[in-house]
Amino acid sequence: MTTHSNVRRGLLLALAFALLAAPALAQDENGMTAPPWGDAGARITFGDEDQGVLQIQYKGQFRLTARDAGSGLDGDDWTSSFGFRRNRLALMGAWSDQVSLYVQTEFTEDLNIDTLGVADTNLGTDFQLLDAVVRFNFSPAFKLNVGKFKYNLSRENLEACEEPLTLDRSLFIRPSYVSTRSQGVALWGNLFDDKVQYRVDAMEGRKAISGVVAPSSSLRYSARGHVTLLEPESSYGYKGTYLGKKKVLTVGAAYQYEPKVTRLGEEDYQAWTVDGFFEYPLAGAGTVTASAAYEKVDLGGAYQGANPDGGATGLFGEKNGWYGKAGYLFPGVPLQVFGRYEKWRFACLNNVFDQIVDWYGVGANYYIWGQNLKLTAEFNKTDFDVEGTFTSVQGTSRTSKDFNTFVAQVQFIF
Repeated sequence: MTTHSNVRRGLLLALAFALLAAPALAQDENGMTAPPWGDAGARITFGDEDQGVLQIQYKGQFRLTARDAGSGLDGDDWTSSFGFRRNRLALMGAWSDQVSLYVQTEFTEDLNIDTLGVADTNLGTDFQLLDAVVRFNFSPAFKLNVGKFKYNLSRENLEACEEPLTLDRSLFIRPSYVSTRSQGVALWGNLFDDKVQYRVDAMEGRKAISGVVAPSSSLRYSARGHVTLLEPESSYGYKGTYLGKKKVLTVGAAYQYEPKVTRLGEEDYQAWTVDGFFEYPLAGAGTVTASAAYEKVDLGGAYQGANPDGGATGLFGEKNGWYGKAGYLFPGVPLQVFGRYEKWRFACLNNVFDQIVDWYGVGANYYIWGQNLKLTAEFNKTDFDVEGTFTSVQGTSRTSKDFNTFVAQVQFIF
Protein backbone atom coordinates (compact mmCIF):
# COMPACT_ATOMS: atom_id res chain seq x y z
CA MET A 1 0.00 0.00 0.00
CA THR A 2 1.40 3.45 -0.93
CA THR A 3 2.14 6.25 1.51
CA HIS A 4 -0.65 8.36 0.03
CA SER A 5 -3.13 5.50 0.51
CA ASN A 6 -2.13 5.18 4.17
CA VAL A 7 -2.53 8.92 4.70
CA ARG A 8 -5.97 8.93 3.09
CA ARG A 9 -7.09 5.94 5.18
CA GLY A 10 -5.85 7.63 8.38
CA LEU A 11 -7.73 10.83 7.58
CA LEU A 12 -10.94 8.92 6.88
CA LEU A 13 -10.65 7.02 10.18
CA ALA A 14 -10.06 10.26 12.08
CA LEU A 15 -13.09 11.90 10.48
CA ALA A 16 -15.25 8.83 11.19
CA PHE A 17 -14.19 8.93 14.84
CA ALA A 18 -15.10 12.61 15.07
CA LEU A 19 -18.49 12.00 13.52
CA LEU A 20 -19.21 9.26 16.06
CA ALA A 21 -17.86 11.11 19.08
CA ALA A 22 -19.42 14.54 18.63
CA PRO A 23 -23.13 13.58 19.02
CA ALA A 24 -22.41 12.38 22.58
CA LEU A 25 -22.07 16.03 23.63
CA ALA A 26 -24.94 18.49 24.02
CA GLN A 27 -25.67 20.35 20.77
CA ASP A 28 -27.30 23.68 20.01
CA GLU A 29 -29.78 24.30 17.19
CA ASN A 30 -26.91 24.48 14.68
CA GLY A 31 -25.52 21.11 15.73
CA MET A 32 -22.60 22.77 17.56
CA THR A 33 -21.13 21.41 20.78
CA ALA A 34 -19.29 23.48 23.40
CA PRO A 35 -15.90 22.39 24.75
CA PRO A 36 -15.96 20.90 28.27
CA TRP A 37 -13.88 23.80 29.63
CA GLY A 38 -16.12 26.52 28.13
CA ASP A 39 -15.09 29.24 25.71
CA ALA A 40 -13.18 31.48 28.11
CA GLY A 41 -9.99 29.46 28.58
CA ALA A 42 -7.94 29.61 31.78
CA ARG A 43 -8.55 32.80 33.80
CA ILE A 44 -6.78 34.49 36.70
CA THR A 45 -8.48 37.33 38.59
CA PHE A 46 -6.74 39.92 40.76
CA GLY A 47 -7.35 43.22 42.54
CA ASP A 48 -9.24 44.00 45.74
CA GLU A 49 -12.56 43.39 44.03
CA ASP A 50 -11.35 40.98 41.33
CA GLN A 51 -11.69 43.78 38.79
CA GLY A 52 -8.54 42.61 37.00
CA VAL A 53 -8.48 39.48 34.86
CA LEU A 54 -5.79 37.64 32.88
CA GLN A 55 -6.79 34.96 30.40
CA ILE A 56 -4.34 32.46 28.91
CA GLN A 57 -5.13 30.75 25.64
CA TYR A 58 -3.37 28.31 23.32
CA LYS A 59 -4.28 28.26 19.61
CA GLY A 60 -2.93 25.66 17.21
CA GLN A 61 -3.57 24.61 13.61
CA PHE A 62 -1.81 21.37 12.68
CA ARG A 63 -1.80 20.37 9.01
CA LEU A 64 -1.02 17.71 6.50
CA THR A 65 -0.17 19.41 3.20
CA ALA A 66 0.25 17.46 -0.03
CA ARG A 67 1.11 19.10 -3.37
CA ASP A 68 1.59 17.50 -6.77
CA ALA A 69 4.81 19.43 -7.40
CA GLY A 70 7.98 20.58 -5.68
CA SER A 71 9.96 17.35 -5.18
CA GLY A 72 12.14 15.23 -7.43
CA LEU A 73 14.94 16.27 -9.76
CA ASP A 74 12.56 18.19 -12.02
CA GLY A 75 10.22 19.41 -9.28
CA ASP A 76 7.35 17.35 -10.69
CA ASP A 77 6.87 14.85 -7.85
CA TRP A 78 4.41 14.97 -4.95
CA THR A 79 5.53 16.84 -1.84
CA SER A 80 3.99 16.07 1.56
CA SER A 81 4.55 17.69 4.92
CA PHE A 82 3.16 17.71 8.46
CA GLY A 83 3.42 20.95 10.41
CA PHE A 84 1.77 23.79 12.26
CA ARG A 85 0.18 26.59 10.24
CA ARG A 86 -0.31 28.50 13.49
CA ASN A 87 1.11 27.67 16.91
CA ARG A 88 0.30 30.49 19.34
CA LEU A 89 0.11 31.41 23.00
CA ALA A 90 -2.03 34.44 23.83
CA LEU A 91 -2.40 36.50 27.01
CA MET A 92 -5.52 38.66 27.31
CA GLY A 93 -5.76 41.01 30.28
CA ALA A 94 -8.23 43.65 31.43
CA TRP A 95 -8.47 46.16 34.25
CA SER A 96 -12.08 47.37 34.39
CA ASP A 97 -14.05 47.91 31.19
CA GLN A 98 -11.80 50.69 29.95
CA VAL A 99 -8.31 49.20 29.68
CA SER A 100 -7.32 45.83 28.25
CA LEU A 101 -4.19 44.15 26.92
CA TYR A 102 -3.59 41.54 24.22
CA VAL A 103 -0.21 39.83 23.78
CA GLN A 104 0.31 36.92 21.40
CA THR A 105 3.42 34.93 20.49
CA GLU A 106 3.88 32.53 17.59
CA PHE A 107 6.32 29.69 16.95
CA THR A 108 6.67 28.43 13.38
CA GLU A 109 8.74 25.54 12.11
CA ASP A 110 9.72 24.26 8.66
CA LEU A 111 7.11 26.14 6.60
CA ASN A 112 8.74 24.90 3.42
CA ILE A 113 5.56 24.58 1.32
CA ASP A 114 4.56 28.17 0.62
CA THR A 115 2.02 29.96 -1.55
CA LEU A 116 3.69 29.45 -4.92
CA GLY A 117 6.24 26.70 -4.42
CA VAL A 118 8.38 24.51 -2.21
CA ALA A 119 11.61 25.82 -0.65
CA ASP A 120 14.87 24.20 -1.85
CA THR A 121 16.37 24.41 1.66
CA ASN A 122 14.76 23.90 5.07
CA LEU A 123 13.48 27.25 6.38
CA GLY A 124 13.93 26.26 10.02
CA THR A 125 12.14 27.83 12.95
CA ASP A 126 10.99 31.29 13.97
CA PHE A 127 9.60 32.73 17.19
CA GLN A 128 8.01 36.17 17.25
CA LEU A 129 5.89 38.54 19.28
CA LEU A 130 2.94 38.64 16.92
CA ASP A 131 0.69 41.09 18.82
CA ALA A 132 1.27 43.41 21.77
CA VAL A 133 -1.50 46.01 22.06
CA VAL A 134 -3.07 48.06 24.83
CA ARG A 135 -6.72 48.87 24.16
CA PHE A 136 -8.52 51.86 25.64
CA ASN A 137 -12.32 51.82 25.59
CA PHE A 138 -13.40 55.38 26.42
CA SER A 139 -16.86 55.02 24.88
CA PRO A 140 -18.55 53.01 22.07
CA ALA A 141 -17.66 55.80 19.65
CA PHE A 142 -14.11 56.43 20.89
CA LYS A 143 -11.62 53.57 21.29
CA LEU A 144 -7.83 53.61 21.00
CA ASN A 145 -5.34 50.82 20.24
CA VAL A 146 -1.61 51.33 20.89
CA GLY A 147 1.19 48.87 20.08
CA LYS A 148 1.60 46.11 17.50
CA PHE A 149 -1.62 44.86 15.91
CA LYS A 150 -3.50 44.50 12.63
CA TYR A 151 -3.69 47.62 10.48
CA ASN A 152 -6.97 48.75 8.92
CA LEU A 153 -7.05 47.80 5.27
CA SER A 154 -8.69 44.57 4.13
CA ARG A 155 -11.52 42.83 5.93
CA GLU A 156 -9.81 39.55 5.08
CA ASN A 157 -6.73 40.39 7.17
CA LEU A 158 -8.93 41.69 10.01
CA GLU A 159 -10.89 38.43 10.18
CA ALA A 160 -9.86 36.20 13.08
CA CYS A 161 -7.27 33.63 12.00
CA GLU A 162 -9.11 30.89 13.91
CA GLU A 163 -12.59 31.75 12.60
CA PRO A 164 -12.36 31.84 8.80
CA LEU A 165 -14.99 30.49 6.45
CA THR A 166 -12.51 28.63 4.24
CA LEU A 167 -9.35 26.84 5.33
CA ASP A 168 -7.48 30.13 5.58
CA ARG A 169 -7.59 33.71 4.46
CA SER A 170 -6.49 34.85 1.01
CA LEU A 171 -2.89 33.96 0.19
CA PHE A 172 -2.53 37.06 -1.99
CA ILE A 173 -4.22 39.96 -0.22
CA ARG A 174 -1.36 41.23 1.95
CA PRO A 175 0.01 44.64 0.82
CA SER A 176 3.63 45.76 0.39
CA TYR A 177 6.52 46.05 2.87
CA VAL A 178 4.58 44.78 5.91
CA SER A 179 3.35 41.48 7.31
CA THR A 180 -0.18 41.13 8.67
CA ARG A 181 0.60 43.52 11.55
CA SER A 182 2.45 46.77 12.07
CA GLN A 183 3.28 49.08 14.98
CA GLY A 184 1.37 52.26 15.70
CA VAL A 185 -1.89 53.71 16.97
CA ALA A 186 -5.50 53.33 15.81
CA LEU A 187 -8.59 55.35 16.67
CA TRP A 188 -11.91 53.66 16.02
CA GLY A 189 -15.49 53.38 17.19
CA ASN A 190 -19.11 52.60 16.42
CA LEU A 191 -21.84 55.11 15.63
CA PHE A 192 -25.63 55.12 15.14
CA ASP A 193 -26.39 52.06 17.30
CA ASP A 194 -23.38 50.19 15.90
CA LYS A 195 -24.62 50.47 12.33
CA VAL A 196 -21.55 52.47 11.25
CA GLN A 197 -17.95 51.82 12.22
CA TYR A 198 -14.96 54.09 11.51
CA ARG A 199 -11.21 53.43 11.87
CA VAL A 200 -8.13 55.57 11.29
CA ASP A 201 -4.57 54.59 12.09
CA ALA A 202 -0.96 55.70 11.79
CA MET A 203 1.47 52.77 11.55
CA GLU A 204 5.17 52.29 10.88
CA GLY A 205 4.69 50.66 7.49
CA ARG A 206 8.04 49.96 5.82
CA LYS A 207 10.66 49.53 8.52
CA ALA A 208 12.74 52.58 9.38
CA ILE A 209 16.27 51.81 8.18
CA SER A 210 18.95 54.00 6.62
CA GLY A 211 20.80 53.70 3.34
CA VAL A 212 19.82 52.91 -0.23
CA VAL A 213 17.25 50.28 0.75
CA ALA A 214 14.79 52.84 2.10
CA PRO A 215 16.09 56.42 1.89
CA SER A 216 12.79 57.83 3.14
CA SER A 217 11.03 56.86 6.38
CA SER A 218 7.41 57.92 6.73
CA LEU A 219 4.41 56.58 8.58
CA ARG A 220 1.66 54.61 6.85
CA TYR A 221 -1.89 55.94 7.25
CA SER A 222 -5.15 54.03 6.91
CA ALA A 223 -8.82 54.92 6.95
CA ARG A 224 -11.55 52.30 6.96
CA GLY A 225 -15.29 52.31 7.47
CA HIS A 226 -18.19 49.93 7.21
CA VAL A 227 -21.97 49.99 7.30
CA THR A 228 -23.80 46.96 8.68
CA LEU A 229 -27.47 46.67 7.76
CA LEU A 230 -28.60 43.74 9.91
CA GLU A 231 -27.02 42.71 13.21
CA PRO A 232 -23.91 44.77 14.00
CA GLU A 233 -20.26 43.84 13.66
CA SER A 234 -18.94 46.14 16.36
CA SER A 235 -15.58 44.57 17.30
CA TYR A 236 -12.13 45.52 15.98
CA GLY A 237 -11.79 42.09 14.40
CA TYR A 238 -14.24 40.38 12.05
CA LYS A 239 -15.20 36.72 11.64
CA GLY A 240 -15.32 34.68 8.46
CA THR A 241 -18.46 32.93 9.75
CA TYR A 242 -20.70 33.33 12.80
CA LEU A 243 -21.88 29.71 12.53
CA GLY A 244 -25.51 30.72 12.15
CA LYS A 245 -25.63 32.77 15.34
CA LYS A 246 -26.05 36.18 13.64
CA LYS A 247 -27.74 37.74 10.65
CA VAL A 248 -25.12 39.98 9.05
CA LEU A 249 -24.89 42.20 5.98
CA THR A 250 -21.84 44.48 6.05
CA VAL A 251 -20.27 46.63 3.33
CA GLY A 252 -16.83 48.17 3.94
CA ALA A 253 -14.09 50.17 2.23
CA ALA A 254 -10.59 51.33 3.11
CA TYR A 255 -7.68 53.43 1.83
CA GLN A 256 -4.02 53.27 2.85
CA TYR A 257 -1.12 55.62 2.03
CA GLU A 258 2.62 55.87 2.71
CA PRO A 259 4.69 58.56 0.93
CA LYS A 260 8.05 57.96 -0.75
CA VAL A 261 8.15 54.30 0.22
CA THR A 262 10.14 52.74 -2.62
CA ARG A 263 13.83 51.98 -2.55
CA LEU A 264 14.82 55.08 -4.53
CA GLY A 265 12.40 57.24 -2.55
CA GLU A 266 10.57 58.36 -5.67
CA GLU A 267 7.20 56.60 -5.49
CA ASP A 268 4.35 56.53 -2.97
CA TYR A 269 2.47 53.48 -1.75
CA GLN A 270 -1.31 53.50 -2.13
CA ALA A 271 -3.87 50.76 -1.61
CA TRP A 272 -7.63 50.67 -1.55
CA THR A 273 -10.25 48.00 -1.14
CA VAL A 274 -14.01 47.44 -1.05
CA ASP A 275 -15.60 44.38 0.54
CA GLY A 276 -18.90 42.81 1.48
CA PHE A 277 -19.99 40.09 3.89
CA PHE A 278 -23.33 38.30 4.22
CA GLU A 279 -24.47 35.54 6.56
CA TYR A 280 -28.04 34.47 7.15
CA PRO A 281 -29.45 31.51 9.09
CA LEU A 282 -32.52 30.07 7.37
CA ALA A 283 -35.13 28.64 9.74
CA GLY A 284 -34.65 24.89 9.72
CA ALA A 285 -32.68 25.03 6.48
CA GLY A 286 -29.11 25.80 7.51
CA THR A 287 -26.99 28.94 7.16
CA VAL A 288 -25.63 30.59 4.01
CA THR A 289 -22.47 32.72 4.02
CA ALA A 290 -20.96 34.81 1.22
CA SER A 291 -18.10 37.29 1.10
CA ALA A 292 -16.19 39.15 -1.61
CA ALA A 293 -13.60 41.91 -1.96
CA TYR A 294 -11.51 43.83 -4.47
CA GLU A 295 -8.07 45.27 -3.66
CA LYS A 296 -5.55 47.36 -5.57
CA VAL A 297 -1.95 48.07 -4.50
CA ASP A 298 -0.14 50.83 -6.41
CA LEU A 299 3.60 51.59 -6.13
CA GLY A 300 3.90 53.94 -9.06
CA GLY A 301 5.59 51.44 -11.35
CA ALA A 302 8.61 50.85 -9.06
CA TYR A 303 8.76 47.25 -10.33
CA GLN A 304 10.00 48.48 -13.73
CA GLY A 305 13.47 49.28 -15.03
CA ALA A 306 16.88 47.64 -14.77
CA ASN A 307 17.05 48.12 -10.99
CA PRO A 308 13.50 47.65 -9.64
CA ASP A 309 12.51 47.80 -5.99
CA GLY A 310 12.21 44.19 -4.82
CA GLY A 311 9.29 45.15 -2.59
CA ALA A 312 7.30 46.27 -5.63
CA THR A 313 7.52 42.83 -7.27
CA GLY A 314 6.24 39.43 -6.29
CA LEU A 315 3.21 38.37 -4.25
CA PHE A 316 3.15 41.50 -2.13
CA GLY A 317 4.20 44.05 -4.71
CA GLU A 318 2.10 46.10 -7.13
CA LYS A 319 -1.09 44.17 -7.98
CA ASN A 320 -4.86 44.16 -8.12
CA GLY A 321 -7.38 41.40 -7.72
CA TRP A 322 -10.49 40.05 -6.08
CA TYR A 323 -11.90 37.04 -4.28
CA GLY A 324 -15.33 35.57 -3.73
CA LYS A 325 -16.19 32.84 -1.23
CA ALA A 326 -19.35 31.12 -0.08
CA GLY A 327 -20.36 28.49 2.44
CA TYR A 328 -23.31 26.49 3.66
CA LEU A 329 -23.76 25.18 7.22
CA PHE A 330 -26.11 22.20 7.31
CA PRO A 331 -29.06 22.34 9.74
CA GLY A 332 -28.59 20.31 12.90
CA VAL A 333 -25.23 18.95 11.69
CA PRO A 334 -21.91 20.69 12.48
CA LEU A 335 -20.76 20.38 8.87
CA GLN A 336 -20.03 23.41 6.69
CA VAL A 337 -19.02 23.17 3.02
CA PHE A 338 -17.30 26.05 1.27
CA GLY A 339 -15.82 27.26 -1.99
CA ARG A 340 -13.47 30.07 -2.90
CA TYR A 341 -12.25 31.73 -6.12
CA GLU A 342 -9.57 34.39 -6.50
CA LYS A 343 -8.15 36.22 -9.51
CA TRP A 344 -5.08 38.46 -9.24
CA ARG A 345 -3.00 40.43 -11.70
CA PHE A 346 0.60 40.96 -10.55
CA ALA A 347 2.83 43.66 -12.00
CA CYS A 348 5.81 41.29 -11.88
CA LEU A 349 5.64 37.76 -10.46
CA ASN A 350 8.45 35.21 -10.89
CA ASN A 351 10.02 37.47 -13.54
CA VAL A 352 6.80 37.57 -15.59
CA PHE A 353 5.29 41.01 -16.12
CA ASP A 354 1.51 41.35 -15.93
CA GLN A 355 1.12 37.80 -14.65
CA ILE A 356 -2.41 36.58 -13.84
CA VAL A 357 -3.07 33.92 -11.21
CA ASP A 358 -6.39 32.10 -10.81
CA TRP A 359 -6.94 30.22 -7.54
CA TYR A 360 -9.79 27.78 -6.87
CA GLY A 361 -10.56 25.95 -3.63
CA VAL A 362 -13.32 23.73 -2.23
CA GLY A 363 -13.58 22.03 1.14
CA ALA A 364 -15.45 21.49 4.39
CA ASN A 365 -15.29 22.29 8.11
CA TYR A 366 -16.48 19.76 10.69
CA TYR A 367 -17.01 21.43 14.09
CA ILE A 368 -16.50 19.02 16.98
CA TRP A 369 -16.47 21.70 19.73
CA GLY A 370 -17.31 24.74 17.62
CA GLN A 371 -14.17 26.63 16.60
CA ASN A 372 -12.32 25.23 19.63
CA LEU A 373 -11.90 21.85 17.97
CA LYS A 374 -12.62 21.43 14.28
CA LEU A 375 -11.43 19.48 11.27
CA THR A 376 -10.98 21.13 7.88
CA ALA A 377 -10.12 19.63 4.51
CA GLU A 378 -9.53 21.66 1.35
CA PHE A 379 -8.45 20.95 -2.21
CA ASN A 380 -7.18 23.92 -4.20
CA LYS A 381 -5.66 24.66 -7.60
CA THR A 382 -3.24 27.46 -8.55
CA ASP A 383 -3.27 28.37 -12.25
CA PHE A 384 -0.73 30.73 -13.89
CA ASP A 385 -1.68 32.55 -17.07
CA VAL A 386 1.94 32.37 -18.28
CA GLU A 387 3.89 29.21 -17.39
CA GLY A 388 7.62 28.56 -17.73
CA THR A 389 11.04 29.49 -16.37
CA PHE A 390 12.04 33.12 -16.82
CA THR A 391 15.27 35.02 -16.10
CA SER A 392 15.38 38.63 -14.92
CA VAL A 393 17.92 41.30 -15.90
CA GLN A 394 19.78 40.43 -12.68
CA GLY A 395 20.19 36.84 -13.92
CA THR A 396 17.88 35.18 -11.40
CA SER A 397 15.55 32.48 -12.73
CA ARG A 398 12.01 31.79 -11.51
CA THR A 399 9.56 29.09 -12.54
CA SER A 400 5.76 29.32 -12.69
CA LYS A 401 3.87 26.07 -13.13
CA ASP A 402 0.27 25.12 -12.32
CA PHE A 403 -0.16 22.87 -9.29
CA ASN A 404 -2.77 21.30 -7.02
CA THR A 405 -2.71 21.17 -3.20
CA PHE A 406 -4.62 19.15 -0.62
CA VAL A 407 -4.67 20.22 3.04
CA ALA A 408 -6.17 18.48 6.05
CA GLN A 409 -6.11 20.48 9.29
CA VAL A 410 -7.11 20.10 12.92
CA GLN A 411 -7.63 23.28 14.95
CA PHE A 412 -7.47 23.30 18.72
CA ILE A 413 -8.09 26.28 21.03
CA PHE A 414 -7.75 25.87 24.77
